[in-house]
Amino acid sequence: MSGAHHHHHNHGHEHGHAHGHHHHAPASFGRAFAIGIALNSAFVAIEAGYGFAAGSMALVADAGHNLSDVLSLAIAWAASMLAARPPSARFTYGYKSSSILAALFNAALLLVALGAILVETIHRLIAPQPVAAGPVMIVAGIGIAVNTLTALLFLRGRDSDINIRGAYMHMAADAAVSAGVVAAGFVIALTGAWWIDPVTSLVIVGIIAAGTWGLLKDSLKMGLHGVPASVDGHAVRHYLAGLPGVSAVHDLHIWPMSTTETAMTAHLVIPAGHPGDAFLTSLAHTLEHDFSICHSTVQIETSDHAGHACAPACQPRAKVA
Repeated sequence: MSGAHHHHHNHGHEHGHAHGHHHHAPASFGRAFAIGIALNSAFVAIEAGYGFAAGSMALVADAGHNLSDVLSLAIAWAASMLAARPPSARFTYGYKSSSILAALFNAALLLVALGAILVETIHRLIAPQPVAAGPVMIVAGIGIAVNTLTALLFLRGRDSDINIRGAYMHMAADAAVSAGVVAAGFVIALTGAWWIDPVTSLVIVGIIAAGTWGLLKDSLKMGLHGVPASVDGHAVRHYLAGLPGVSAVHDLHIWPMSTTETAMTAHLVIPAGHPGDAFLTSLAHTLEHDFSICHSTVQIETSDHAGHACAPACQPRAKVA
């Protein structure tokens, strides 16, 4: 079997030109992150303070929602900075997948915040307490402005990265939630019905829960190396199998290296022999441009048995310190 793919090691170099430009998207959002974090941190402190002062659980829930955004912005920013750091001997992929961990951590954090707000809200539903409607409306009104402004900062990056999309969606949802709190304050001012406040809080909790569930699901899939939603695995296999001279495709793996970059490895069986570097270069180019796979590694084999002979050797070994 050594003769079958002793020459495949040139495959590691054919994609060097292609994969540098994909992780610039989040890194260039440094200013947006800084402004968003500063604005929202200040607002969270004000909103929570007024929420407790005015006796409004809806304001406190909204502040909780905003706090979760500040944290998610900070996590996404840190992850995007880590993702831009170069690989090392130990972390040969660099720190790109920290963005996947960030998305997971973000979702977990939101669930904790939800629980705390939910407990207090149910408490208020059982025993409604007086709410000062005026301050609630004013503070939530400022919230609409702060959140809309922050959402606009992330508008252009929302399709390129799950963390930027998370930041954008959080902010857009927050603006809507703040609008709901203003409306609730208005109705309380008109009717004097205090129970409207905790009910509004419950609705906010529901909105956060729905968003968090999506984030948790997506980031878990990425953490488990599932094929990214943006890549059609069947189409990739079909493309590889249809290449000239390829009689079989096996050991095809496609996984996310980060929230923005996708990697792929595959064994191609080409009985006629190694097709040459031009074949590999063109293959890497097509994978990047047609399938958004920016790190592709392809092993060429001349007989169908070559790759499979190696598979059983993959047993866990004693760790060498």
